[in-house]
Amino acid sequence: TLKLLLVGDSAVGKSSLLRSFTDGEFEPCLKPTIGVDFKVKKMVVDGHAVQLAVWDTAGQERFRTLTPSYYRGAQGIVLVYDVTRKETFAGLESWLNELELYTSKSNTVKMLVGNKTDKPDREVERKEGLQFARKRSLLFIETSAKTQDGVQHAFEELVIKILQTPSLWDKSAEKQGVQLTESSAQQHKSLCGAYCPL
Repeated sequence: TLKLLLVGDSAVGKSSLLRSFTDGEFEPCLKPTIGVDFKVKKMVVDGHAVQLAVWDTAGQERFRTLTPSYYRGAQGIVLVYDVTRKETFAGLESWLNELELYTSKSNTVKMLVGNKTDKPDREVERKEGLQFARKRSLLFIETSAKTQDGVQHAFEELVIKILQTPSLWDKSAEKQGVQLTESSAQQHKSLCGAYCPL
């Protein structure tokens, strides 16, 4: 199972992307995500059967405090902006800073997605997105959750890149955790045994 995270400003189409990918549906009037939404999708990529646990986070400022804990253990992060709203592109820098701060794995695969390419009133050109992604070593793709253009491809690319980075998913590649010996656990028994009156 791979843990993927969708982040970005409010109303850039994160939930729509997720629904388009997992259910093949598009709903024009989705309510803003409160906290976090979560979907699971199985797919076969390069002969590997993988299960994706995709977390869709709220983009609204007031829910930002919820997201740090969700970054932990994520192998892939999809950074979404709306190609018709320049300010969502400008907001990417602060999202990236947040990712640096909270992702537990330094080699987490990050992908930049310019969404809503079906709309005519584009404010962010494809080459701007590409330049931004190159400068920060991000994968890049443009999508339309509405027409499903590029959606499947985006997730496949991300998964392929994760599979090419064994340290992200191969548990034997990294030894982690602390060994507690029976005796040290016994030594620190609580003074009041099994029951403590409050």
